[in-house]
Amino acid sequence: MSVRKPILHVRKRTAAIVAAVSVTGLAVAGGVVAESSASAPSQSVSTQADSLAAVADLQASSAASSAASASASAAAQKAAAAKAAAAKVAAEKAAAHKAAVLKAAAAKAAAQKAAANRAAAEKAAAQRAAAARAAAEQQAASRSETRSSLSGSPQEIAAQIVPADQLASFSEIISHESGWNVHATNPSSGAYGLAQALPGSKMASAGSDWQDSAATQIRWALGYMNDRYGSPNAAWQFWQANNWY
Repeated sequence: MSVRKPILHVRKRTAAIVAAVSVTGLAVAGGVVAESSASAPSQSVSTQADSLAAVADLQASSAASSAASASASAAAQKAAAAKAAAAKVAAEKAAAHKAAVLKAAAAKAAAQKAAANRAAAEKAAAQRAAAARAAAEQQAASRSETRSSLSGSPQEIAAQIVPADQLASFSEIISHESGWNVHATNPSSGAYGLAQALPGSKMASAGSDWQDSAATQIRWALGYMNDRYGSPNAAWQFWQANNWY
């Protein structure tokens, strides 16, 4: 009995050492084991080695757990970075697509506006041309009607065309230039007609029958006197001062 009591005492202290090692670490446990080894019999060495192995296993398990945690954290960060990069690429792609759509829409709108402006300009030009043709036709019809309604001698026709307050001066000029002969021709210059137009073809602006029509020649002469001198009265004053007009 005196031999077994120390053995039981050593086992109890060894269990206490293992419990302490799990809390305080290998250094404290090593000191306790050394103390136990000095006081315990040789058969307790195996128990002490088991305790040290348990401590080593705990440390290895803790290190493995830390490494696994660090690896998991790195993997999570890597996955988050990859997700953020993918989201950025998707956002840039969407923005580029939106910009392309807006650009295409703007180009289409500009083309439609240009086409509309072109069509409007063409329509306006066509309307102006139609109005000009209608005015020319109406003027031609009016001239034709006027010529057909005028009758009598050249002097009588002039009285129907020339304003009354200008008729005397107009008649003086025509009398001196052609003697009221619609076919009068200057042999030197080639001036022709009642007003001695030079060349006579100028009077075509008043009518295509300028060679024979007194009304056409009178209408042209009146326009010439108004444009050049302001009126037949002013033209006659010039003629009197220069013997020509």
